[in-house]
Amino acid sequence: MKVFRKVLFWCHLTVGVIGGLVILIMSASGVLLTYEKQIIAWADTRNYQIVPPSAGATRLPIEELLNKARESQPGANITTITVRAAMSEPASISLAAAPGNARTVFVNPYTGEVLGEGAMGVRNFFRVVTDWHRWLGAQGENRATARAITGACNLGFLFIVTSGIYLWFPRKRAWQQFKQVMWFRRGLPGKARDFNWHNVIGFWSFAPLFIVVLSAVVISYQWAGNLVYGVVGENPPAQRGPASPPQANATQQRTGGNPATLDGLNGLWARAEQQTTGWKSVTLRLPGSAEAPAIFAIDHGTGGEPQKRGTLTLNRTTGEVVRWEPFASFTKGRQLRSILRFAHTGEVLGIAGQTLAGLVSLGACFLVCTGLALSWRRLRAWQTKRSPSQVQPLPVELEKA
Repeated sequence: MKVFRKVLFWCHLTVGVIGGLVILIMSASGVLLTYEKQIIAWADTRNYQIVPPSAGATRLPIEELLNKARESQPGANITTITVRAAMSEPASISLAAAPGNARTVFVNPYTGEVLGEGAMGVRNFFRVVTDWHRWLGAQGENRATARAITGACNLGFLFIVTSGIYLWFPRKRAWQQFKQVMWFRRGLPGKARDFNWHNVIGFWSFAPLFIVVLSAVVISYQWAGNLVYGVVGENPPAQRGPASPPQANATQQRTGGNPATLDGLNGLWARAEQQTTGWKSVTLRLPGSAEAPAIFAIDHGTGGEPQKRGTLTLNRTTGEVVRWEPFASFTKGRQLRSILRFAHTGEVLGIAGQTLAGLVSLGACFLVCTGLALSWRRLRAWQTKRSPSQVQPLPVELEKA
């Protein structure tokens, strides 16, 4: 057992040193992304609070609302429209003038007046942070290489977290020993302080950090995602080829030509609102043709809680329900995969989950820094033993630690 612990320790240290910088970048950017959706929503709409024209005022029919938006945005294709239940919230419309040139405008749902665009500075900031979180800031073809690096570091981080909890347990199972690695201690010199912080933060953040990192591995690797289905005895879904984009994205592929007709959307929208009660937002992806079905996303949560969302597909001609897919209708494998996707950001548990994910990401930053500091001190101590005459001795306080 002593040999196993020693081998595990050196593997833990080696993986941490090799992947430490990348893990630090992903963790720090994860902290910045903690409340991304809430901050963007606030920045987008803080100047666009709507006051209903009268106590019993109703929103414009969806067709009229979209037509007014088209008139004010010539040459742009409307891809989606989102209406929120709150009476003071503007409707948001996504536009695509060219591939990769999507933008969002906000519209008064009572008058059809275009209020303005989203907060581009805030959105661009989070886009840059996301690029660093996913691809280390790489662009274009370099993203494939960067994704391979972040994926490998996610896998390495999972090993560090799981091996770390084993190494955390003191060799002597005495309460005094456990206290040394469970609580912060004051007045410690450098090495002892780093050791204390590394153990305490690692212990208290272990469970949520394990879930965050495990979900990152599932996101990084297709085989890990397939394994999720295998755990519950299901076959993973077939992967779509790059040459066959799903029908749901057909609207987003249009960059010109005559826009699809809006006829009949009023009735379809009313049917979608009646599908379930208590919804907070309804989003329609505009059909790419008069024959294509209308697909609605109906959300009862914050946008990142898959268990509170459902997708409604309606026949464009008859208004009949083609498919209603709430979370409960998913297979166990798909449910677990969806939960893991949003467990990575903590959104699956709402604002409390996001806060917890942000805190353990911050804790991961300290784990990396203290771990690298301890490794550096260990290297210096080894060099001192090898060449005592050529290496500056460690300060007295570090030797005591």
